[in-house]
Amino acid sequence: MALRHKSAQKRHRQSLKRRLLNRSRKSTIKTFSKKALVAAQTGAEDSAAVQARAESLIDKAAKGSTLHKNAAARKKSRLAKAINKAKAAQQG
Repeated sequence: MALRHKSAQKRHRQSLKRRLLNRSRKSTIKTFSKKALVAAQTGAEDSAAVQARAESLIDKAAKGSTLHKNAAARKKSRLAKAINKAKAAQQG
């Protein structure tokens, strides 16, 4: 990248660092969301703890600039809905 101004070069370096951090955080959120769903489907006793961890990660991402607060709320809502559906299917 041939940016001429020092300030533009610095901003570009910063944006690349932020991109890596944001991608890492989003990936971790997806991983723990899947783990929470699988734990609920299999009836694991630590499913509530895994769900709480996933929601905590989502909240932390929304606190910064990784996720918009409404997107975070939507992810938490959909996760809870899927987990409740999986628990109901397992019981019924």
